[in-house]
Amino acid sequence: MSRNQKHLLTDILVIAILAVIAANEITAIPALLELLALQGAIITLDAMGTQTAIINHIQAKKADYVIALKANHPTLYTQVKNWFEPDQAHQFDGIQFIYDYRLEKGHHRLEKRWCSAVSLEAFGGLYQQAQSLVIQSIIMVKRVRHPSHKTTYEV
Repeated sequence: MSRNQKHLLTDILVIAILAVIAANEITAIPALLELLALQGAIITLDAMGTQTAIINHIQAKKADYVIALKANHPTLYTQVKNWFEPDQAHQFDGIQFIYDYRLEKGHHRLEKRWCSAVSLEAFGGLYQQAQSLVIQSIIMVKRVRHPSHKTTYEV
């Protein structure tokens, strides 16, 4: 099989996997993870992938993960948001944290991102934290986008 044929086969496989994921992302993610050698990898997932079974699957494959927490988990989302906002106003007084700010311009827009990270220990634990989930840090990203015609705000 030629190199071009291998690339074409890979492209076809990726398209097929994406079609399955689009049909039902929650059931497709574990199936996709099963196909991959993940040991030592860092897996990133959007809010749809924030499922205990998916995280357990990643841990079983000896990989690390970064998962998104959005309003689809309202109690936990509110807990994290309410913890970060007052502490940011007081610049995390007495709390060890990591902070970064980025300003990017391009494609007729201005985007600002603030990122703050604290250890789970400094955070003080999470609402209904599953015993099997290994969470080491909580990170909050705030983003403000100023396209040419409107401003959007996302936490």
